[in-house]
Amino acid sequence: MTSLIPARTESELLEVNRHFYNALWRDARLIEPERFNTWPLVRSLLAPAQRRLEVAPGLRPRLPIEDTQFIDISVAALEKLRARGGSGTLGSITALPYGNAGFDLICAFDVVEHVDDDERALAELSRVAAPGAALITSVPLHPAKWSGFDAFVGHRHRYEPTELRAKLARHGFAVERSAAFGMMPKSSRLVDLGMWFLIHQRELAMWTYNRVMMPLGVRFQKPLALAQGLIDTAEVGEVLLLCRHRG
Repeated sequence: MTSLIPARTESELLEVNRHFYNALWRDARLIEPERFNTWPLVRSLLAPAQRRLEVAPGLRPRLPIEDTQFIDISVAALEKLRARGGSGTLGSITALPYGNAGFDLICAFDVVEHVDDDERALAELSRVAAPGAALITSVPLHPAKWSGFDAFVGHRHRYEPTELRAKLARHGFAVERSAAFGMMPKSSRLVDLGMWFLIHQRELAMWTYNRVMMPLGVRFQKPLALAQGLIDTAEVGEVLLLCRHRG
């Protein structure tokens, strides 16, 4: 079981996500991909004449901005990516407006859990991935850890690790490496405090996140501890996966 909230229609989920992330990105600053702890991994996968796609990056792209195709539901984010030389398209992971086998490197961080039909999302990623393409993705784990924060930010799923690996395999993706991921505080009290500010002091909360918390999180993030295959996820709330598309 991967979802613990009443079913929403696809359009309702899209609107929840669009409302939250348009507000988040409207006054946010774009952070260069080189500043994230994912950059060494990304850099190792870059190749000449490579076709690249990043799904729903917001203003936190992990792939090089120039010569990468970006697709997002946020107009505000796309405008800022285009201003920095990116190629941005308004759209959703469940209906990617690209041809088959068109990309060699795909990133989809914190995206799949936001749609009700995650099988369709993975099918679309598989469809546009060329044979041998690399997919870097991240998702939250363990349905038992579901909280009000998940619902508030538009999540639909948390995943059991074995189920997640099976889902990926059904769509032709094999897990090569993985690492613990995410900047969410481990303290439930801090999460609850953040939720209170998001509900009752939304503008202050958004400003604080964009101008204080996010810069600090980027500055003090730890290097990714990548391991072969799927790591032990018993104490991990979110996982990053490097997958290879088998076709």
